[in-house]
Amino acid sequence: MAPTRSLLLVHAHPDDETINNGATMAKYAAEGVKVTLVTCTRGEEGEVLVSELAHLASTQNDLLGEHREKELELAMKELGVTDFRFLGSPEKKWRDSGMMGTPPNERPDVFWQADLTEAALELVKVIREVKPQVLVTYDEFGGYGHPDNIQSNLVAMKAAELAADPQVGVGEPWTISKIYWNTMPKSVIQQGIDKMKEIGSDFFGVTNADDLPFAKPDEVATTLIDGLPFAEAKMNAMKAHETQITLDGPFFALSNNIGLSVWGNEYYTLVKGEPAGSRDENGRETDLFAGIA
Repeated sequence: MAPTRSLLLVHAHPDDETINNGATMAKYAAEGVKVTLVTCTRGEEGEVLVSELAHLASTQNDLLGEHREKELELAMKELGVTDFRFLGSPEKKWRDSGMMGTPPNERPDVFWQADLTEAALELVKVIREVKPQVLVTYDEFGGYGHPDNIQSNLVAMKAAELAADPQVGVGEPWTISKIYWNTMPKSVIQQGIDKMKEIGSDFFGVTNADDLPFAKPDEVATTLIDGLPFAEAKMNAMKAHETQITLDGPFFALSNNIGLSVWGNEYYTLVKGEPAGSRDENGRETDLFAGIA
């Protein structure tokens, strides 16, 4: 029998997974792939965009993390993902770090301050349990420079290395065949920006994709997952993250004005393994598991 296909995603905060990989997660879950999401923090320092829930903020009652756990559960239900967990144990888990240069970032219990090897060994336990052939996380800049996103990349890459080493930790070593980093091509973002301009709006206050830190050169994207049949599930999962994503914000504006394809198509950069399988018209892979025996 062929081994069970297993996909592991490592993200920094609840909602990052849906924005970056929601359609991909739903697609593979529907195909019977074992999809595991590891979220490294509970997003305690996130901005609360719902006025009636403002009391949850870290500057008030500091209950946002608990609320975002519930949002994540609802989002995963929309995507059909049943295995989602937070990094670490009840005794050892990490808090949202906030942005660089802010007081929360200096707290000793935040993820940015975590010992890299200690955090990676927590993820090694998951890797050896679920045995993923494919790992998805951020690039080395964390997409847009958030310290937790950067740390998630460092931890994921370190854990992939350590998990394959029989001299490290407990359990049978496991080698991940392919590793991908999330990416968003500039041309795709510019298309959305231009459409927003046509209706007299903007996308995060910019009119040029070059001004967005997460916009990457098109050639960086080696892989495109067509998740359009699951774009609606992704949008519903976005709605579940009510404190972080507003219905009148840029994500839904893009969907409403250029169609669901802007969120159904999800792009990746292959950083470990060889591209394989069928390609689209731009020579990009169309399956994260292509070439895996």
